[in-house]
Order: sequence, then structure tokens, then C-alpha cells
Amino acid sequence: MLTFEEKIAIMESFSELTRSDVSLGRVNFSYEQSAYDKKNVAYHLHPNGNGFIYAGRLRGYSTDDKGFVNIREYEADALRSLVAESILSLTDASPKKPLPRTESTQKERWEGPDNQTLIVTFEDELWYVYAGINLESAFETYEEAAQYCREEGFSKAT
Repeated sequence: MLTFEEKIAIMESFSELTRSDVSLGRVNFSYEQSAYDKKNVAYHLHPNGNGFIYAGRLRGYSTDDKGFVNIREYEADALRSLVAESILSLTDASPKKPLPRTESTQKERWEGPDNQTLIVTFEDELWYVYAGINLESAFETYEEAAQYCREEGFSKAT
């Protein structure tokens, strides 16, 4: 489990978020450029480790009735990924377009149960998910490919 300070550092690494200190030592982070009424990305990050990230517009996450995911047990990469997806989900009301990717992010390794590995790669304007040399699936956006990996029990390798 990440410490409160580590969670805050991750949140502060997103320059598009605005920090607000609230009661009882808790901290919120909002996305002021949100295309929707919802602006809170992080809600009530608490020194005891509790905190919530908005995922109400995302699929594949178990949320409360307000669309928030409890991040108490999240690791750094999973938290970064969820925050980035949350911001993206609030960014634009038009249909999602593939994100431009740099050379270094066009291929990712995801690890799952029983030491299984998936490779997510961008080729010919599609995102492909491979298990070894076998193609598992293809997606139009990175977000869809990442969601598929998470739903299958995989997380991004560090």
C-alpha cells in the first residue's frame, strides 16, 4: 500500500490537477478543464491511506454510487493509470480518438496470474494485445486495450 505522501506525489505529478486541502487532513484534486459537471478526480485522500478516484465514466472498475473507486490498496502504476484514465474521461465529450504515443510507450508489458504476460503494442493505427506470439485482441484506443488487460486480471509491469 502506498503512503499518503506517495499518493499525494503521484497526484501532484499531473499538472492539470488542482490541489485542495479539506477537513481532517484530507486532500482533493480537481480537473478544472473538465468537459462535464464532475471536476473531482481525487476525493478525500486521507493520511490513513484511504482515498477515492473518479471512475464513473470508465468501464471495468467497481465504483460506489457516486462513481468513485477506493484506492487504499492501489500500487503506484495502477494509481497513475487510473488517474490518467479519469482525467481523459473528463477531458472531451466527443468520441475518443487514439492518443498520440511516443516510441517508448508504443509497447507495454502487462503481468497477470500464474506469471502470464500480455504485450500491448501500437501498430497500423490499432492497439494489439498479444499473449506470446498469439494475438488476443485488437482495439481502436489504448484505453480499450488497457481496460481489457485489467478485466483479465493483468496489471502494467514496472
